[in-house]
Amino acid sequence: MNSIPTSALFGILLLLIVLSALFSSSETGMMALNKYRLKHKVKQGHKGAIKAQKLLESPDRLLGVILLGNNFVNILASSIATIIAMRLIGEAGIALAAGILTLVILVFSEVAPKTLAAMHPERIAYPAAYFLTPLLKIFSPLVWLVNFFANNFLRLFGVKVTRNDPDSHALSHEELQTLINEATGRLPKQYRTMLNGIMQLESITVEDVMIPKQDIYAIDVNEPLEEIVKKILRSPFTRIPVYRESLDDDLLGIINLRKALPLLTKQDLSLKDIIKATRPGYFIPETTTLNIQLSSFNAHKRHMALIVDEYGNLQGLLTLEDLLEEIVGKFNTDSRDKAFMKVDMHKDGSITFDASEFIRDLNKLYHFELPTNGPKTLNGLIQEELETLPEEGTCLKVGNYILEVMEVSKSAIEKVKLKQMDPTLRYK
Repeated sequence: MNSIPTSALFGILLLLIVLSALFSSSETGMMALNKYRLKHKVKQGHKGAIKAQKLLESPDRLLGVILLGNNFVNILASSIATIIAMRLIGEAGIALAAGILTLVILVFSEVAPKTLAAMHPERIAYPAAYFLTPLLKIFSPLVWLVNFFANNFLRLFGVKVTRNDPDSHALSHEELQTLINEATGRLPKQYRTMLNGIMQLESITVEDVMIPKQDIYAIDVNEPLEEIVKKILRSPFTRIPVYRESLDDDLLGIINLRKALPLLTKQDLSLKDIIKATRPGYFIPETTTLNIQLSSFNAHKRHMALIVDEYGNLQGLLTLEDLLEEIVGKFNTDSRDKAFMKVDMHKDGSITFDASEFIRDLNKLYHFELPTNGPKTLNGLIQEELETLPEEGTCLKVGNYILEVMEVSKSAIEKVKLKQMDPTLRYK
């Protein structure tokens, strides 16, 4: 070493600092890689990504070769810096050389390269994989020896070191929901809304989105034939339940307008012809989740289902369109579109709604945060809170909202005025 010129030692020292920076940045870059983007690059056949994925399958071996190389060049750099200091200043320069080298390595070989790698992991990790792969093969015995002692040391604390399991990076339902919500810059709002709708299908039941029994457009065969024909012709829906006297007790079936309209041209049309054109009703329990029901609609080749409670009583009706609206949003063809619900806006910021409106629809359209884990409508929410049918003028606080009963019938609340307590929040 004494025969090497000082200028050459400076060159070697500079090279070692650069190598240290490469090892440091490759360590951070490899660990900071987005695992899902990496898998995508691998599927595209990116060679650097393929090598990086193979290295990451054994993180202990990867870290072993990186730290082995990094520590080697840092220690060698320290030795060379000491020799240079001894030649230029003498023994007094040893401490000075140690201080200066520490600062140089910290700034140029640690903080700066690791910061760059954390910001742009792919630009660092993929090229680094090309020189780390052969290094790992060359120093494999030494890396194995280092990992043997390191892994056994970890086992003393109950840590079992194994190969990287691909399933360990699987996202939970909540994590995937957060990932969708955070993808603001790269994913259009419309697609984020649709993905959120799909994610929520398993937590929403058919009861949450059904048409209530009292709002079902149906045909009573006890009515005069002329009235039945008029109802069919005026129907805003393609499928209509047909019953005798009561939907609960005597549902005859579902008639499809495509089958019904040709019948109406018959000169000798009879009630029996209309009943013959019906199809048996398809019944589902009210606790069925939307994701299961979507599959059931497809399996049964049905577009409409009648919802019953645990006692078999009819509660409402669900169409495939209602279900799909939870994913893609409201269709303009929906005659009962809640986007056009009847509301009265007041100067003080309050809004009057029909008490039969679904809470989930209000939360969606007006960005409220009313509770949805209980009753489905404003009427049900207020009656559950008060445990009685209130009088007109009754007010109650639910979360951040004041609800005032404006109109009451014999058995239900008809109108409700809702006001948000925080004046800084505006209705959209």
